[in-house]
Amino acid sequence: MPPAPFDAPLRAPPKAALAAGAGLRLCNRRAYLSVTRRRAENAMRVLDCLHIMQKRSKAIDKVRAAEARSLKAAGSRPLLKNARWLLLKWRRNLSAKHVPRLEEILQHNLNTVRAYLLKEEFRQFFALDAPEQAAHFLTRWRKRVQRSRIKPLIAFANMLQNHQPLVLNWFSTGKQHSSGAVEGMHLKAKLALRKAFGFRSYQNYELALYHTLGHLPAPDDAHRFCG
Repeated sequence: MPPAPFDAPLRAPPKAALAAGAGLRLCNRRAYLSVTRRRAENAMRVLDCLHIMQKRSKAIDKVRAAEARSLKAAGSRPLLKNARWLLLKWRRNLSAKHVPRLEEILQHNLNTVRAYLLKEEFRQFFALDAPEQAAHFLTRWRKRVQRSRIKPLIAFANMLQNHQPLVLNWFSTGKQHSSGAVEGMHLKAKLALRKAFGFRSYQNYELALYHTLGHLPAPDDAHRFCG
């Protein structure tokens, strides 16, 4: 199935969507930024909290995975094994049985622990209201990350600096924009394509999406395997 042009949805956007001040949610991939800059130049482009948290979590997990391999190679106790979600979840969302293990990990002098503490400090960023406050916080937090010398976190902090205007736009719009619903729909679309092992035409793919995303019932004459 030939893929649809990447910028097809933006070829004839509604005028209201492109009015000055309208929010357009983005991820930080270069292709998205390039297309939206061309096709929606008057819209306020926003890098929302969902993508920021995704990038932050990937950075923390890179630190954990690398240090877990180092501990294993040195024959040390596998302290970080199966600890991914312990370190990525908010502490208030951990079950009572997991809190003691997290506290045990935090007693050790590890890069993973320092990365976790910086992650917890970064939570304050989402509680701010004004773009000026957010810009000041990012400057301070990035300096602390640079001093930590933890490369995945430094890369994350540099990404925030490179896209700081888009990040601050999220505060300018009153923190009302989130890509959570769009990302959920995108995941379901990919699952529909994977379950079918591809489609012979885009029309068939579109019909499958209507059924998957709209929870439509399958027709009575649809093929079924006999038990």
